[in-house]
Amino acid sequence: MSGKRDKGTGGNPWVNQTGPDPDETDEAEDQLPPSPWDLEVTPPPSPWGGGGAPGPGPGPGPGSGAGPGPATQTSSAWGDKVGPPALRRPPPEKKRFSVPPLLIPIGAGLLVVALVAVVLVALSGGDKKADPGRSPSPSAGTPTAPASSYQPPPNALPVGFGVSIVPAQGWVEVTWEKRGKQVAIYPPGTKPGPNADARAFLWVRQKEKVTANAYLLGIVEGEVDKEIAQLGNVRNLPCPKDVLVECVAIDYTSSFKAADGTESKVKGSVEVYRRKDNVVTALDFRTMADFAPKAEADAAIMKKSVIDSL
Repeated sequence: MSGKRDKGTGGNPWVNQTGPDPDETDEAEDQLPPSPWDLEVTPPPSPWGGGGAPGPGPGPGPGSGAGPGPATQTSSAWGDKVGPPALRRPPPEKKRFSVPPLLIPIGAGLLVVALVAVVLVALSGGDKKADPGRSPSPSAGTPTAPASSYQPPPNALPVGFGVSIVPAQGWVEVTWEKRGKQVAIYPPGTKPGPNADARAFLWVRQKEKVTANAYLLGIVEGEVDKEIAQLGNVRNLPCPKDVLVECVAIDYTSSFKAADGTESKVKGSVEVYRRKDNVVTALDFRTMADFAPKAEADAAIMKKSVIDSL
């Protein structure tokens, strides 16, 4: 090797070859290889149509003279003539008013109550003008006074609630007693008065809405107050009339000292009768022990007059 270039015509790239002038060629010597971005890209099949063909767009097609539609204004991968799917979310569905499930049975119950009230008003006769002269009927819970055919004699003393007492001979009315009706008998020559001591008395008392037994015990406790008393047992009496629903009685004896120091003995009894209308009538009888035979006989007659008027 001489270090000189071979001027032969071989395939040595270092040997000048005859050919066109580099300045006359169209391509540069250092031309880059073709870029993959310059290659023709086949558009993918459009989701709006088949086979890659552009689907129908919302606007007029090319050549219609109306201008390109929305689908032809993009060069995205969805195609030259078909736009991509819209990115807008569909408008939210309007919420309708819904009734809570808990309120449904409550509302149904209120409706039923209202309907029942309307029906009751209609059945009870809402138009009161139809019969203005009709008087209201008495309440079922309030008993009425029983009708009685008893006609008291002229000398009978009215007590109340249709009850009266006929005084026995020698017995007078205690006019200063304002509760019920009391008759008494006094020793001969004694003028009746609040300060006079009677030999015996029969006191007819009345009260409402109380049991016969409770009324009896209250009277006995008041009569023997501050006295030495011996009480009998409360006993049930056979009610002498159908209108009576409770009949009880009690006997007692007691003693007390008078102002002059003398001791007096007393015999007494209380009978109580309760009617169906809850009117209670008590017969409070009290006599001096030495006058008991006469007083008890008269009291039996007067008690019968009271029972007859019940």
